[in-house]
Amino acid sequence: ILGEHLRICPQGYTCCTSEMEENFANKSRSEFEAMMKEAGRSVQAILTAQHRSFDSYFQDLLNKSEKALYDAFPSLYGELYTQNAKVFKDLYSELRRYYRSSNINLEEALNEFWTRLLERLFKLLNPQYHITDEYLDCMVKHAEQHKPFGEVPRELKLKATRAFIAARSYAQGFLVGSDVVRKVSQVSLSQECTRAIMKLMYCPHCRGMASVRPCNNYCLNVVKGCLANQADLSTEWKYLMDSLMGVADRIDGPYNVDTVIGTIHMRIAEAISNLQENKDSITSKVFQGCGNPKISTKGSSSEDKKRRGKVTLEAKSSAQALEMLVLDAKGNLTALKTYWITLPSSLCSKKVMASSVSDDKCWNGMTKGSYLPEVMGDGLANQINNPEVEVDITKPDMTIRQQIMQLKIMTNRLGNANIGNDVDFQDTSDDMSGSGSGDSCPDDVCGKRLSKSPSTRQPETHAIPKQSGHGVHGASSRSLPSASLLLLLSVAVIAPQHLWR
Repeated sequence: ILGEHLRICPQGYTCCTSEMEENFANKSRSEFEAMMKEAGRSVQAILTAQHRSFDSYFQDLLNKSEKALYDAFPSLYGELYTQNAKVFKDLYSELRRYYRSSNINLEEALNEFWTRLLERLFKLLNPQYHITDEYLDCMVKHAEQHKPFGEVPRELKLKATRAFIAARSYAQGFLVGSDVVRKVSQVSLSQECTRAIMKLMYCPHCRGMASVRPCNNYCLNVVKGCLANQADLSTEWKYLMDSLMGVADRIDGPYNVDTVIGTIHMRIAEAISNLQENKDSITSKVFQGCGNPKISTKGSSSEDKKRRGKVTLEAKSSAQALEMLVLDAKGNLTALKTYWITLPSSLCSKKVMASSVSDDKCWNGMTKGSYLPEVMGDGLANQINNPEVEVDITKPDMTIRQQIMQLKIMTNRLGNANIGNDVDFQDTSDDMSGSGSGDSCPDDVCGKRLSKSPSTRQPETHAIPKQSGHGVHGASSRSLPSASLLLLLSVAVIAPQHLWR
């Protein structure tokens, strides 16, 4: 029949009624959106699997270290351990909470552990004295110069903070990447895009050419026009993938989590041994600084005499497992770097089943023949002359702009983690804003600069899916604007002259 009634397909002779054309339009829209979600789910699955693998490995390291401590310390230290078991338990709980992004400061947690342990052990090692809380406060103030645990607290703080910062930022990076893909894959098609997809996929049916496949370049122009906003994710997406790979190298290199996390119990044992072996000297120095405490009426205990000899604890290395995890992750991250700009060609070749580039007997939008227009570039700005999809380049999709900001925020966190620094962040649901600034610092002073008091830190906000936490204020070479400025930027983003890099 004559196709004068058609609103999308060419109005020549047709075998489609208006109702059929409308049904085809709805069908093509739902099918294309399903293709997008399916492609996104495959990427989500890769990122989620990488997160699950690393998370399992890291948690296992902590669990094994804690179990080794629980197994060995009772026989090694007797009452020194049994009466202070909660101190050790609390330390591992705090370490897990920090890794899961809870609202704690890692350095403060470690400092608190050593302070509590010193107070408890000093009293147990000097049972003949009546030691008050005020006396313990004085002792703790002098602890830094006496170094009762030797260099272990300082070394562990430096290494553990770096390892934990890198580990939790690394794990979060996979979750953020997966969440961005999920949200972007749910963005609905515009009305103009729906018409173009219908014309691409089902108008051949209305012309009696159901077996004729779309021309490849024609398909690319349609899909690039429909996914113009998504393509603008590509730059920040690549930064995120590169940043994850950079932190992966740190995790398996300078900040080696296998060496640091897997040997926490050994470092604690080393610290306790140092305190016991230098008990008399340390006690004498404390007495000089704080005075002689009163003699206790309870008398002395012989518990400390039961423990003799050097502590020998072992740590089972899982370095090979870590190396394999990192290699696997880097391979997947490299493959995903170009996801957003290769998505149109992937959809055209695998889903739409477009014909080869040289085919001159393909559907070109009007009939069977060659497709002459040039293929548009990637991204919203390049669609101004798209012959197949009418795209308003002055109105970017705000959901996708928000996801671009999420990528920037997470990349900034990873940049900080790469130099051993952390930034504050907290859960802000779906309203995202963030910042992080500073500069890198040498290895021997990073640890000192990490512990700034909360009152002097610049407040910063980062959106992490279903997670929240409070770390240590740090630095990055890619600083982000303040939360208020980000709000202004998100309003100003509709101005085309400020949209593109």
